[in-house]
Amino acid sequence: MTIGVHLQEFHGLPVFEFPAPGAAVRLPDPASVAWRLSAPTYADPEDEEWGPLFERFLATVETGRVRAVVVGGWEEAYDTSSAGIVTALMGANNRLTGLEALFLGDMTSEECEVSWIVQSDVGPLLAAYPRLRELGVRGGSGLAFPPVRHTALRTLVLETGGLGAEVVRGVAASELPALERLELWLGTEEYGADATPADLEPLLTGDRLPALRRLGLRNSHIQDEIAAAVATAPVVARLEELDLSMGVLTDAGAEALLAGQPLTHLRRLRLAHHYLSARTAERVTATLAPHGVTVDLDDAQTPEDDGDGEPYRYVAVAE
Repeated sequence: MTIGVHLQEFHGLPVFEFPAPGAAVRLPDPASVAWRLSAPTYADPEDEEWGPLFERFLATVETGRVRAVVVGGWEEAYDTSSAGIVTALMGANNRLTGLEALFLGDMTSEECEVSWIVQSDVGPLLAAYPRLRELGVRGGSGLAFPPVRHTALRTLVLETGGLGAEVVRGVAASELPALERLELWLGTEEYGADATPADLEPLLTGDRLPALRRLGLRNSHIQDEIAAAVATAPVVARLEELDLSMGVLTDAGAEALLAGQPLTHLRRLRLAHHYLSARTAERVTATLAPHGVTVDLDDAQTPEDDGDGEPYRYVAVAE
């Protein structure tokens, strides 16, 4: 699977593409949409770059009423990091005073494959916007997330084809007392994923995340190991939704989940894109569905032959 469409909704708001210069487009109320600011990743000389586009946006829109911003592409995002964009956004914090949500890197695979997107240290964004409630980032190359304390953030989503252990440890060491939803696309080692369940342990205790209700540890090449760690994790007892989808979950991981602490309190268990046998999938559903748990077992996968007679399993989003 590749990422083939842009965000259509963000922070509960429809996404609106900020128009090109001179376009005869009526602008919506600033607070009614999530503003998508995007420049071509493969640019022609006449194309507007992201920096000038952002300056034009600030000069055109009543920025104090903007609630959400979606940063799409920027020139040569496969080679140029988001550091300049982060700096520009930080410098506008005295104008984007009502900003509640920010997504950085809303690009399709045609614009830039997820594992090619060059990110940067996004921690300063949280310092610059202490009232930010939602942060999403796509792309793990060059991504940094040093430990932070942020009292307003409710949603944090990192979408990658390979998430580095240092980033995972930074998130795990952060103090995020208001965080209700955390979603990490851990990815595969071919694209930089080197985190282990031990790196996730501070997250799984839940000590720094007292408000967490939705946890997603997705798209992982070690999904069985993660499932085994989650099976005894203290944080699970207070979750409403657990998401282990998009990875290479097999019967071993599902059996570990079923043998661990009860999951009957969950509203939803997401396991889509999995490698479970029909028998194990039926057992998961039979164990949890009678308790009102919605179990998502869509997109069942079959291992491929790696050419040497060994089964090959792949995550949903890698390159």
